Amino acid sequence: MKKLTFTFLTVALAGTSPFAFADTLRMECPVSPGGKQYCQHIKERFEKQTGNQLEFIEFPAASDEKLALLQQLFAAKDEKAVDVFQSDTIWIGLLDKQTLDLTDAMGGMEKDFFPGPWKNNTVNGRLKAVPSYIDTGVLFYRKDLLEKYKEQPPKTWDEMARIATKIQAEERKAGHKNFWGYIFQGKSYEGLTCNALEWIDSYGGGTFVDEKGNVTINNPKAAQALDMARGWMGKITPKGVLGYKEEESRTVFQNGDALFMRNWPYVWQLSQADDSPLKGKVGVMQLPAGPEGRQATTLGGWQWSINANTKNPQAAIALLKILSDDDSQTTRLKILGHAPTRVALYENKEVLAIAPELTQFRDIFAQAVPRPATVTKAQYPRVSNAIFNVTFSVLNGKEDGKKAAADMQKRLTRAKGTGWR
Repeated sequence: MKKLTFTFLTVALAGTSPFAFADTLRMECPVSPGGKQYCQHIKERFEKQTGNQLEFIEFPAASDEKLALLQQLFAAKDEKAVDVFQSDTIWIGLLDKQTLDLTDAMGGMEKDFFPGPWKNNTVNGRLKAVPSYIDTGVLFYRKDLLEKYKEQPPKTWDEMARIATKIQAEERKAGHKNFWGYIFQGKSYEGLTCNALEWIDSYGGGTFVDEKGNVTINNPKAAQALDMARGWMGKITPKGVLGYKEEESRTVFQNGDALFMRNWPYVWQLSQADDSPLKGKVGVMQLPAGPEGRQATTLGGWQWSINANTKNPQAAIALLKILSDDDSQTTRLKILGHAPTRVALYENKEVLAIAPELTQFRDIFAQAVPRPATVTKAQYPRVSNAIFNVTFSVLNGKEDGKKAAADMQKRLTRAKGTGWR
């Protein structure tokens, strides 16, 4: 078995301070470019405000490897390993027993943040993490082609399919033989769970498992949504999408070979880069609505959590308050490009000067829908596996929506057993 390790950064980021330090905390430092610069900013603020010392560690970049390492550390009850770390959105329920309850210390801050992450981070009424940065699924489109063919951005999935069919035909007629109307992440992995959630919830079919833990997927609206996606295959969506993750989708779109694409906001900056063939030609909007006007977008992003075994809970909470305040989130946006989770920052002149595109994302972020990870706790990997595998069977023509909804109901009920735990 591969041994997973983390890296200490205390030497690289060490600083001097006039305090005789009372406590030393270890915090995860993001491994992305700019991570060390961001962490140095946090270190200086924390040590100045609290008189405590802050050290940094790096976890593996791959989220599955990071989770495996965290679980190893928690199993060993190694309180020295890490005090404050970042949790993926879908880990909150899974790591419920390993993370500190923040309700009394930070529960009153709910109104300052987007509702989706806060709801996601609350397990059985207990706040188990605070939002670090936010991500959601969005629709990118070729605004130059919509203008060329006198079409408006689609409000519904039906409008999207109609426009995609029309412009795909016109572009192919003009010699662009590999042009497609709509692409997304269709490979059998977590990204397909995100897409399926958006289709089904926009149709009013729910989120697979409701807030009380009931499996709700076997319903006519969910079946209709799955049949909608099945109907795109080979018509406005290439069958090759069954092998697409985020980057494969982006490459096809950014090469100019698709009209519409579902992806995450990171694509915006890449599409507007000086070397992008689509610079100035792309628009972004919330994903289309279902038949009754409901829109849905999957919540992504990361959250700050505290190790339940920390020896310094009060110092760790003080650090979380710094990490989640306006200054730290603005600094993170400036250095790392991560979208803030505090609502007021989307009206802040400094923030909008750094990232003007945030005005386009605020309303989308406000409506983000969590995956059923928090409620299903440690069983979520099985839940998501069932969702994306059955959805994949729909897309490749092996199941229709009705059969797939019943299949998911059976698999999720089996995963639940006598209760989610």
